[in-house]
Amino acid sequence: MLFAGVYNRMMKWAAHPHAERYLIAVSIFESIFFPVPTALMVAPMAVARPERAVRIALIATSMSVLGGVVGYYLGYFAIQLIEPILQDVGYWDKYMTAQRWFEEWGFWAVVVAGFSPIPFKLFTLTAGALSMALLPFILAATVGRSAHFFLVALLMAWAGPKLEPVVRKYIEWLGWATVLLVAVLIYFH
Repeated sequence: MLFAGVYNRMMKWAAHPHAERYLIAVSIFESIFFPVPTALMVAPMAVARPERAVRIALIATSMSVLGGVVGYYLGYFAIQLIEPILQDVGYWDKYMTAQRWFEEWGFWAVVVAGFSPIPFKLFTLTAGALSMALLPFILAATVGRSAHFFLVALLMAWAGPKLEPVVRKYIEWLGWATVLLVAVLIYFH
């Protein structure tokens, strides 16, 4: 049970006295290389502390954008070193898709990647590798990430106590449905 294990770990982190510190770290590193989506920490934190949902979303957004800037600079200055790693870990096709999206949509590719379950880290690297202007990148990342994290945090703060048992019960189905949705979107694009 892949997603249940991740979910349970995130629930433990969300209840920890240093949860916001963990959220900072997860938000930064998820935008660079960490495979666990930040929303998996935002959701249980907002359920546990609904009165802090806005603060949680602000932390996740600002730190994710900061991590995105680090990913941008990695792409800008070190893409030649990173490309073999992308090939080795099986992200090459996704990286090529990110490049195509940039060619078609530019700024909006970052907004969509920031909002959706698409791996944001690929778009931070690609934005740097393709020398996207930094200010529009930061703006697009802020728009996409804030829309994503505020939606998750506020929805979970509002409906979380009622929704959490359902999420826990169907976490594997929800996780795999999300993976399938992303795969379908990438395939048909």
